[in-house]
Amino acid sequence: MKITFFSTQPYDKEFFNRYNDSFGFNLEFFETSLTTQTVSLANGAQVVCVFVNDKVDAKVIEKLALEKVSIIALRCAGFNNVDLEAAKQFGIKVCRVPAYSPEAVAEHAVAMILTLNRKTHKAYNRVREQNFSLNGLLGFDLHGKTVGVIGTGNIGKAFCHIMLGFGCKVLAFDIIANKDLDAAGVKFLPLIDILQQADVLSLHCPLNNQTRHIISSETIPMLKKGVMLINTSRGGLIDTAAVIDALKKGLIGSLGIDVYEQEEKLFFRDLSASIIEDDTIQRLMSFPNVLVTAHQAFFTNEALTQIALTTLKNINELLKEGNLSVQAALLV
Repeated sequence: MKITFFSTQPYDKEFFNRYNDSFGFNLEFFETSLTTQTVSLANGAQVVCVFVNDKVDAKVIEKLALEKVSIIALRCAGFNNVDLEAAKQFGIKVCRVPAYSPEAVAEHAVAMILTLNRKTHKAYNRVREQNFSLNGLLGFDLHGKTVGVIGTGNIGKAFCHIMLGFGCKVLAFDIIANKDLDAAGVKFLPLIDILQQADVLSLHCPLNNQTRHIISSETIPMLKKGVMLINTSRGGLIDTAAVIDALKKGLIGSLGIDVYEQEEKLFFRDLSASIIEDDTIQRLMSFPNVLVTAHQAFFTNEALTQIALTTLKNINELLKEGNLSVQAALLV
């Protein structure tokens, strides 16, 4: 049984080939993303495996159905790029990896906070040039600061525990308060209260119609002036133009993003010899108080191992009629 992978990188091939022995699938890898123009590459495949920036809209799904594809397997947790209604209409099952290594993303968010605060990236470059001055590298103690967390799923929960370990006051917002976090000392408050109080605000919620541009020109005035904003979830959670304006005005003190609204045109590619035409990302990278990483937060050995194993297991179990153990990962 053939699985066609889109948007693949060398590490995808390495980890999926490593763990495919016990499944015996025929794996076919393509670097190109899944679009209406590339659907034909799935010819002969019963399953397509896609990633965060593949656009699996209704038109693509209709063409996948014509290619006799029966399963769309996401090798990620987010699924905002898939038209689930269209998949249901054409009888295609959709599964994902709901939890692989929440610690990987949570720890990356913390790394961005520490880097922005203590400016270790600038210090590293200075010392390499034999500049041992400390001017311009002043940070602040995280201990005792108020950290706001939007979204307390697996990743948000892991992030909360880490920040509690730093001695921070942790405030969280979610539709339903997490009892374990509440018992650990996390205080659940309305979103507006968190925006007003947080010294550091970290986004860990999924992207949907309710959360799109949760940080915008309407909510930025509610933020504590000089707040550090961290986004390791989905680029669409913030209105990038509004955040740039807030950075220019000093309303946002620093910004760390591992995701970007238009990242599908940039991330996971080597563009070092190219002229990037995206003026927005160029403007962001020009700020000394902005740190951008290219959707790197998930990128650990443990996470890639779990992603490969879970994805292959999901596919294997969905192909077994009546097997319901994969229900937690099944979207359609």
